[in-house]
Amino acid sequence: MNGFPATDHSWMSSYCGYTGDAPSVALLSKDHSSSSLQKPSVPASDKASSQRNTEGNVEGHHQRELALDITSPEDKPEASFDKDDIVNHYIGPEGRPLHEVLLEQAKVVWQSHDREDLAKWIVTSDKTIGGRSEAFLKMGKNKQSDLLYETLSSEAPQDGESGQSGHCAMISKVSRGHFEIKKSYDWSQFNTLYLCVHGDGQTWTVYIREDMDIIQRKDQMYSYFMFTHGGTYWQEVKIPFSKFFFSNQGRIQDAQYQLLLDKISSIVLALADKLDGPFFLEIDFIGIFTDPAHTEEFPYENSPVLKPRLFK
Repeated sequence: MNGFPATDHSWMSSYCGYTGDAPSVALLSKDHSSSSLQKPSVPASDKASSQRNTEGNVEGHHQRELALDITSPEDKPEASFDKDDIVNHYIGPEGRPLHEVLLEQAKVVWQSHDREDLAKWIVTSDKTIGGRSEAFLKMGKNKQSDLLYETLSSEAPQDGESGQSGHCAMISKVSRGHFEIKKSYDWSQFNTLYLCVHGDGQTWTVYIREDMDIIQRKDQMYSYFMFTHGGTYWQEVKIPFSKFFFSNQGRIQDAQYQLLLDKISSIVLALADKLDGPFFLEIDFIGIFTDPAHTEEFPYENSPVLKPRLFK
């Protein structure tokens, strides 16, 4: 997610030292000053021609002043621009207003405004298996964002069984309708995941989980990386859905399958980069949108050895 201050053009008038009418004023003052000088006497025969020249100069000044009056800004019609008129003037596909089409190409799915929005997430870490990592989720200072923070530790648990540690995650809860019936998201009309975040420079993994009722596939998800910049500025992260690769328990699988965008169950933001110490990730919103410049559908290898079911 920052506007720029309005540029002050007052320096131009002080630097240039004149307004739009200044050149004509300077021209007239120059002529008046020259007429006050003493001129040498001329013969009577030349007075008539001098008088005619003077009358011609005066007439020329009147013509120049008249020309200036014609091009005066006061006589120009005032231009009026209405933003709504301009936007509504452009026509989108199928003859529909362009602003309606643009609104349909972007959608916010998760955004934090109150504690009810925080309740849509589950925060977890390796502490559940005896690790030392901790993670908490709270409202940002301006109460318009989510702040995930605490400490990451790759020290293995002392139970002698778990060897993997040093991870934390925030998981969106599965949406449910009436009678607790599970609902899935339909993102088939979009092609890109869109996030606005403020991070500390660490690399996160974004997981997308399909709506699957098969217990054996509960750990199978599609993942890609999100690189935060650090610093004081927000950043926009756009990840095409075609870039997400198929993984099982965090491991990339040899057989790759395309993500089914009409059966999305939840999204996961996980940190497991083995960099021990404090971390934070502030989230403004998570949404989806259609990028017309992105036409790629599936960049990963299609092999009959890896995916025989696709080539039967």
